[in-house]
Amino acid sequence: MMERVLKYANKKVLPEKYFFSPEWIVLGINNTCNLHCKMCDVGTLNFETNFAKNLVGTTPLNMPLELFEKIADQTQQYYPNAKLGFAFTEPLAYPHIVKAVEYASAKGLYTAITTNALLLPNKAEALVKAGLSEIFVSLDGLETTHNSIRGNEKSFQKALEGIAKLFSFEKHPKVSIVSAITEWSVENLKEFADYFKDLPLHEIGFMHTQFGEPAIAVAHNKIWGMTYPATESNLDEVNLNNMDLPKLLEQIQQIKAEKYPFRVYFSPEIHDLPSLETYYHHSEVILGKRCEAVYSSIMIKSDGSAIPAHGRCYNLKVGNIHTESLKEVWTSPVFGKFRKDLRDAGGFLPACSRCCSAF
Repeated sequence: MMERVLKYANKKVLPEKYFFSPEWIVLGINNTCNLHCKMCDVGTLNFETNFAKNLVGTTPLNMPLELFEKIADQTQQYYPNAKLGFAFTEPLAYPHIVKAVEYASAKGLYTAITTNALLLPNKAEALVKAGLSEIFVSLDGLETTHNSIRGNEKSFQKALEGIAKLFSFEKHPKVSIVSAITEWSVENLKEFADYFKDLPLHEIGFMHTQFGEPAIAVAHNKIWGMTYPATESNLDEVNLNNMDLPKLLEQIQQIKAEKYPFRVYFSPEIHDLPSLETYYHHSEVILGKRCEAVYSSIMIKSDGSAIPAHGRCYNLKVGNIHTESLKEVWTSPVFGKFRKDLRDAGGFLPACSRCCSAF
C-alpha cells in the first residue's frame, strides 16, 4: 500500500525522475510475422506507421542471442522482479526462442510469450521444458472468422493444437487468450468465450479495436509533431463504421452475465452504448486518466534500441542496450522528459487516445 502511494506521488510530482522499477521488459526479438492480420499495419504491409516501424523497423531481423542474454543478465541484476515479455513481432518464429526462455528461466526470471500460436504445436514441449511462465494466445474469433482475419486457413486449428499440447504437461505455463474485437467478430463474442469453457485457461481478454485515425494524428502533430510525431495506424482494412455497436453491447452484457471458470475481461471496460459510440467514433475523446505503461514497461528492439512502453507507443529512442545499461535506459533523460510531458499534458497526448495503455 505504501509503495502504491509513493509511486502515485512520484508520477504526480516528479515524473522525470522515476524511482521505481519496470514491471515488464518487452522484447521485440524479431522483425517478421507469419500471418497477415487485417487490423495490423504489419499484416497489411503498411510499413510507414509508428506501429509498423516499432515492430519491423530495425536490423538485424532477429535479436542476437548474445544481446538477449545481456538483457536477461541486466534484468536479473537491476530489476529481478520484472517480467520478460516476448511480444513482437511473432516470438515463436524467433530462432532462439527456446534457448532464450531457458536462459532466462535459469536466472529465475519470469517469461511470457504473446503469440499467434501458428508454430505452437512444434514448440510447446520445448517451451514447457525450458520453463516458460506464461503464454498469451491471440485468437480473434472462432475458426472461420479467425482464419479469415489472419489470412491462414489453418491458424485457428494450429493454435488449438498447440494449446492442447501445453495442457498435456502437468507443469505447464499459465495460458490465456487475447481476442481483438473487430467488425468481423463482433456478433460472436459470447459464442467464442463459451467455446473455451472447458479449458483450464487463466483468462480471456477481449480488446476493443486499437487504432489511430488520420485526423487525430494531424491534430497531434500540430502540437507535438517536432518531438513525438504521430501517424495513423491499423485502419487499412478496418472500417469503424462497420462495427455493430448495439450488437457489441449485447454481446458484452451476455458475457458479463455468464459465469466462467476463468477471468473474462474487456479492455477498456465499456458497458453502455454512448460510451461505445465515443470509443469508436470520437477518438479525440480521452477515456483514461494517464498512461501507466511508461511507468511499467520499456520495449527493446532487435538492434538494442529502446522505446517507451511497447510497440504502440511513439517511435522515440530512449537509449540502446549496446551502449547503455538497462538501468540507464529506464532512467534516461529522454524517457524522463517524455513522462513529464505526458504529465503536463494531462496524462496523455492526443494520439494516445486509442492505444491499449490509454485506459
